Order: sequence, then C-alpha cells, then structure tokens
Amino acid sequence: MRDGTPIGGAPGVPPDPPDSATAVVDDRGVVTGWSAGAERLLGYPRHEALGSPVGHLIASGAGNGDGLAALSESGTTTLLRHRDGRPVEVRVRSYPSVDHEGRAQRLLVVTVPEQPPPDLVTADEAFAQCRLPLMVYDPALRAVRASAGAVRELGLREDRMCGRRVTDILPPHLCHRVEDGMARVLVTGETEHFQVRGRARPDAPEKVWSVTVAPLVSPAGQVRHLEVSALDVTEQHLARERLALLNDISAQVGSTLDVMRTAQEMADAAVGRLADFVTIDLLDSLFRGVEPKPSGTGRVPLRRAGQRSVLPGAPEALIQPGDVDDYPESAPPVRCLATGRSSLHGTEDAAIRDWQRADPHRAGVVSRFGIHSIMVVPLRARGITLGVAVLVRHRREDPFTRDDLLLAEEIAARAAVAVDNARRYTLERGTALALQRSLLPSRPAAQQAVEVAHRYRPARTRAGLGGDWFDVIPLSGARVALVVGDVVGHGLRASATMGRLRTAVRTLADVELPADELLTHLDDLVTLLAAEEDSTADHEPDLEVPTSLIATCLYVVYDPVSRRCTAASAGHPPPAVVRPQGAAEFVDVPPGPPLGVGGLPFETVEWELPADSLLALYTDGLVQDTAHNLDSGLEQLLQCLGHAGSRPLETVCDELIRTLLPASPQDDVALLLARTRMLDADRVATWDLPSDPALVADARARVLARLDAWGLREAAFVAELVVSELVTNAIRYGQPPIRLRLIRGTTLICEVSDGSGTAPHLRRARTYDEGGRGLLLIAQLARRWGTRHHAGGKTIWAEIELTERDR
Repeated sequence: MRDGTPIGGAPGVPPDPPDSATAVVDDRGVVTGWSAGAERLLGYPRHEALGSPVGHLIASGAGNGDGLAALSESGTTTLLRHRDGRPVEVRVRSYPSVDHEGRAQRLLVVTVPEQPPPDLVTADEAFAQCRLPLMVYDPALRAVRASAGAVRELGLREDRMCGRRVTDILPPHLCHRVEDGMARVLVTGETEHFQVRGRARPDAPEKVWSVTVAPLVSPAGQVRHLEVSALDVTEQHLARERLALLNDISAQVGSTLDVMRTAQEMADAAVGRLADFVTIDLLDSLFRGVEPKPSGTGRVPLRRAGQRSVLPGAPEALIQPGDVDDYPESAPPVRCLATGRSSLHGTEDAAIRDWQRADPHRAGVVSRFGIHSIMVVPLRARGITLGVAVLVRHRREDPFTRDDLLLAEEIAARAAVAVDNARRYTLERGTALALQRSLLPSRPAAQQAVEVAHRYRPARTRAGLGGDWFDVIPLSGARVALVVGDVVGHGLRASATMGRLRTAVRTLADVELPADELLTHLDDLVTLLAAEEDSTADHEPDLEVPTSLIATCLYVVYDPVSRRCTAASAGHPPPAVVRPQGAAEFVDVPPGPPLGVGGLPFETVEWELPADSLLALYTDGLVQDTAHNLDSGLEQLLQCLGHAGSRPLETVCDELIRTLLPASPQDDVALLLARTRMLDADRVATWDLPSDPALVADARARVLARLDAWGLREAAFVAELVVSELVTNAIRYGQPPIRLRLIRGTTLICEVSDGSGTAPHLRRARTYDEGGRGLLLIAQLARRWGTRHHAGGKTIWAEIELTERDR
C-alpha cells in the first residue's frame, strides 16, 4: 500500500476488513477512494463521495476540524455524518501512504465500536419471577424449586415448600390426583395433562386448574426431575359449564307438553350444576290452560310445579308438587311476579329478613340447612309472567354471582317458553276434548235389547284428538243399532267430521235403512264432504285444508225377539263375539271399502246370537299400537274376551283397556261392549189377520185380552185405539199378508205389517172429511211411531208409554 499499488475494485482502496469501511484522502483533504463498506456505513454512493472534502463527512460537534492531523494508526473515536444527516460514532485509524505519482495520501480504516453485551436475565431469575404457578420436584417427589406464581397461589414461601411433598402442600382433595400423575410421569417419562377443581389453600376461592406434569431429562435421557405447572382455567371452565347447562336445558326441558313435567325438568337440570335446591311455582290458572292475569295485592297463592334438591327427598321443601304455597306480599317471589325482574340475595339482605319474619316456617328451613345465597327468577314467555323459580345454595360455599343470575334468567326464559307451550296445548287439547265429548253420547240411549258399557280414550300425542266414535241407537221393534267408526287423522277437523258422520248415521238409522244401504249413503256423504273441502281450498288458498277424507264404520243391528244380528262394515275391524259357554271369535263380516273411497258395494252378514252373548265393537287403536302389531293385538283381544264370562261389562272394559293399551296411546280408542238380551215368547204376541174390515173388532178384542193377561189395563185404552187405526189402514190401503204384533218391554210396541211398499204419511183432514185422522191420532197418543220397509212390504209401528207399575 505504501508504494501506491491499488488493492480491490477501486484504485488505491484495499478491500474492507469484516465490519469496517475504508477511504483514501489526498494531502488536500479530498476523498480519492471510497469502498463499498464506506457506502454501506455512511450511505454515500461512490460517485458522490469521490472529490468531496473529507470535512463534509465529519459531523458537527466532532471537535477536530478536518480531523486528519489528530488521526493515528492506533485509532481515534469520532462522529461521522450519515447521508441522512444522523451522526454515526466510529473509530478511525489513519495510515500514511503515497499514490502512484508519489504524492502523499492517507488510508482511513473506519470501524463501528463494539456495543457492550446486553444485561441478560439468568434462567434462575426467570424461573423465580415466573407468574405462572410452576414447581420442580425430585425423583422422591419432593419440591426443589417454586416460582413466584406458586408462592402467590399456595401462600407459602419457596423455602417453606422445598423438601415437602405435594401431600404436605395442597389440600387433600387436590394433592392425591396431582401426586398420582407425578408418579406415573416419573415411570413413563410421558407428559400428562389433567384438570383439578378446588381451593389451593383454605382461604382462597375455588378454582379450576389445568395441571401439566412434564419430565425434566438428563442428556442421557433419564428423568431427573419433574416440572409441575398449573394454569387457572376457571373462567373457561365455567363458560363451558354454562353452555353445557343451557344445551341440556334446551334438549331436556319441554320434552312433553305437560306443565308439571316441564317444570320438573327445569328443576332437575339446574340442581347440582347451578344450585343446591330449586323450586318452580306457577300461577294456578296455568294448570287449566288459562292465560294468567295480574294478581291484586295481598298474599299470592302459587302451585308447586317442580322441585329438586341435592339432598335425597328434598327435605328443604315445605310442600310437595301439586300443593299450593301461599307467599306473603313482601316476599321476593311476589315482587318478582309483580315486576317481572329477577333478584339476587344473601340471607342477610333486608328483603330476606322480612320474608323470614313473615314466614317463620321458611325461616326455620333457612337456619336448619344453612342457606346462604338465593336467586329469585321469573318465568316469562310472550310478555306474560307464568310463575317464579327460587334457586338456593347451602352445600356449595360460594354464593351466587351476577353471572349465575344471568345464567338462571336464560334457563328460566327457555323453560318458560316450554311451560307456555304446554299451557297452550292444555287449553287447545281441553277445547278439542270438550268438543269431541260433546259429539259422543254421554249416556247410551235407553233400550231393552242389550246391556252396554263403553270406553273412550283420547290419544296422548301432540297430533291431537282423533275422530273415533261409537253410538247406541234404539230402533223400532225393540231392536238396537250398535255403531263404531273412525275418521282417519287427528285434530279438530277429524273431531268435527266424526260429529257430522255420527249425526248422519242416527238420521239414516231413523229411516230404518238396511245396514248395507246405510253405509252406501254414508259413503256418499263422506265423498260430498271431501268435495266441499276441495272447494274451500280452491276459494281460500291461504287456508290449508287437507283434501283426503277417509273414515271406517261398523254398523250392527240386533233383534232381541228373533235373536239375530245383521252387520255391514266399511273397512272397519270385525266385531268379536263370545257366546255363552263358548270361546271368543271374530265374526266374518265382509270389510268393504272405507267411507270416501267409493266404487264397491257393501255387503251384509246375518247370524243368530243367543241371549247373554257378548258382542265387542272397537276401533283399531285398541288392537294396534307401537307395543304390538294388528295380528297380536287381535289375538290379545280374543284372549281377554274369552275370560269375560258373566262378569260386569264395566269390569271387562277396564281390563281390556288396561291390558291392550300402553300408558300413552298413540291413537284414539273407542270400545263398545254389548251383552244381548232376549224377549221371551210370553212378552211377544203375534196374529195373522185376514184382509177383512169386519175383523178389526176381533183384532181389538185379542189385543185387550193379551193386555189383560199382561196386567197392562191402564194402557188398554190407548192400545185399542192405535191397533184399530193401524189394522184398519193396513186392510184398507195395504196388501195381504197382514200381521199384528205386540211387544212388551219398557214400552208397549204395536206393529202392523202388510205386503205393500207404500208408506203412509200424516195429512191435515178438513172439517167435514170422514177419514184422514188415523195417523194424526196415533201421533198424538203414541210416544213415537214410524215405518220400516223390508223385503215383504212394510211395517207401521207405534210405541205406547207404560207407567212405572206396568214396566
């Protein structure tokens, strides 16, 4: 360099040593050489630095002018100016040299002074000051180190903990699980994670800790110590518990549409997870489905709908579910009902003290069980306060917090919606049930052909009531019609349709139609009803009207005089019969198509049925359910009827319902049992009459003689007039053969049959008419009268009331 030989990429500038920069300055103080390191250090590119005075590179305040005279090979510390204006402290060493022409110059080597090493925190200091509870244990499971966080949480100095086991430091309910984990890690060398809940020291609040036990291994891979750390996850754990509780409330509360069951489900879900004892009290009108009204001043009676305790049998309760609790006006539950706002209390609050003074029995419970924290929460839904929930703590030491109150309010809000749904369902179901029961016979009509018993059981599902019905219809000639039917579907529509069909059956039975013809007319009616609903749907598109309307029906007529049954079925299950001293069996009645299907005729079947036979008519809900299929249900029905014998029909009905139906039937059930009677020959008198008007007097005489033999002298006058008119009309307007029949039952029945199909009718006779008053006279004297047609002609009949003594 002293001979001016250039080194590196720039003439006269040697390459930069590591972490340094070089420059060449001639004897005039002008920069003649500039290295890449100098460019990096001061930011001046080479073309700007060359030719500039070196003084421009020295920061103001450096104190040495151009600084060249003071520079030496040993190095001088000075300030240079960076291109952006900031000063850069450097150390400069100057070496004299000459260029290739022999002129004097200097080689400047610039380096940045080394910074002093940072003040590093030692590992021991970091461990000691760690805010996380952290401890180190030796293979004997004795503590050797404890962090500041461990000292704070455990309330012991590090020197007091060293040399002690976990069982000597932590409470018993925490230490055993932690020490068991440490023992496993010491053997397996695998890190373990688990959670513990409790107090780290007696005076600390209960917390949830996420504990990690990790091995500390030597370079040879041997476990020399154990590291135990604990992270406070109380808030996260409580948040998960609250979310889980709310999820369970949503899933469990409201599983049924029963007010009591819904309230009890809320109490069951909250106890043990939020409170130690919970009561749910509802306004009494809810149990009738009525919307609650604001109560006046004074004591408020509330019905206990549900309660639950962590103690067996809920000994804290003063009343049992279903009973009424009478709260004083000053009690927090009453204020909660009035304001609709929840409240949080300790037992020292003035409101709780006033409540205890007004209710000594409740005060005794508070004292005996150590109740210390109380929440009173309203059950509100759709802007209506339905009741109040009271949650207390006595086993859990921590009092309720505001977060607990918010959680209880959310639980109560969800439960209140379920309770209100149950209340509305109760009201709607009660309305539908009242409608259906009003359409069913409350008491079968009096008749003498059969002894009857019946049962109706509505479905216990949310689908609503169905359209099952039954009826007992007295017919002429002491006969009786037994009817069961089922409208497919549930709800008010099915019930209303059932009522219309029952009315139609009664009307058609009154005109004495045969069974198959009656079902044909009924089928036409169902088809007409379906067409009307179609028309309603077309004209009112916003009204959803189901158009499919199908029903089944079984119509059975029993004659106690001839002891014969006639039946026809429209897709209905067959009747079952138990004859005296015989086994139960089904009658093979052609099923026919259901009503509303149309297209096929209905068929009748006739069979003889002795007196004291049992006849069972039913709907499919009795023999078909989730518990058994149709075949097994029919088999069980026959088995039960086979043991009926002569037992009372009411007992047989109860046994059938109890045996065949589940606790909550999925479909409506109608059951009608009839035990047949027989009118003995001495209660029936029959005469064949010639078509001769002169023999009317003879017919009257025969009737009077039979009535005298029966002891019915008080009915003789009316019977004589009725028989005279009926026989005269048959001889005058009818055709042979003519038959007169008297039947003595609860009434006296007079029947005259002839071979003509022409039906008589009432007419108003003029003043001077010689005839035309016979039927009018019969209508005035008889209790009821009518005409029935049969294959051989017609029968005109009249019933005459008997006195109590004559029956």
